Amino acid sequence: MAVQINPSILSADFARLADEAKAVEGADWLHVDVMDNHFVPNLTLGVPVVESLARATDTPLDCHLMIEAPDRWAPQYVEAGASSVTFHVEAAAAPVRLAREIRAKGARASMALKPATPIEPYEDLLPELDMLLIMTVEPGFGGQAFLDIMLPKIRRTRELISKHGLELWLQVDGGVSASTIERCADAGADVFVAGSAVYGANDPAAAVRALRTQAESATAQASWACDH
Repeated sequence: MAVQINPSILSADFARLADEAKAVEGADWLHVDVMDNHFVPNLTLGVPVVESLARATDTPLDCHLMIEAPDRWAPQYVEAGASSVTFHVEAAAAPVRLAREIRAKGARASMALKPATPIEPYEDLLPELDMLLIMTVEPGFGGQAFLDIMLPKIRRTRELISKHGLELWLQVDGGVSASTIERCADAGADVFVAGSAVYGANDPAAAVRALRTQAESATAQASWACDH
C-alpha cells in the first residue's frame, strides 16, 4: 500500500490558508481539523472555511471531525467539498449508518479512535470504512508529544485489517514527525498526519518529501507489508 502524507492545517497560518495549502504541494491530502469546543476543548473552523479551502486548492481535503453529533454534521462536510470525512466513534450515535451516508454522498468514510478507545469492539465495522484513524495523542491541540503506547494498538489494527483482507487505510494523527514516523509505519500505519513537523519547517514541501521517504523506507522493511 502506498504511503500517504497529510499535512494538518491546524499548524498552518489560518490567515493565509490558501497560501499554506500551496506550500505543501505534493502532499496526498490536506488534513482539516474541525473542533467544536465540546467534544474537545478547542474551537477551530467549520463548514464555510472548508468550502473556501476546497475552492482554493486541488489537493483533496481530509476532514477530521472532533465534534459532538457527527451523525448530524458530517454529511455537510462532504457537501462542502471534503473528499474524506472522519468521525469519532465515541461521538457517533450510529456509526455504520453514518459511514454509509458519507460514502453515499461520494466521500471516503473514516472512523477515529481516541487513545483510550480499543479497536477490538469495532472489528465488525471495519468493512464499512475506507480508513481508520488511530489518535496518537489526545485530540484537541496540535504540537503534542507522540504516545508510544499507541504502537501496539496500531499493530493490532493492522492485524485485523489483514485478517479480513480489507483495503482499509490506517491513519495516525498526533506527534508524527521525523523521529516517530518510522515506528508508526513499522507498526502498520500507511497514512500519516503531520502538522508541526511540516508547517514548522522552513520548507514545508521538502518536509513532506522527507517524511514520505522515511515512511516508505520503514514500510518496505515492515513485516506486515512483506505479507502482502
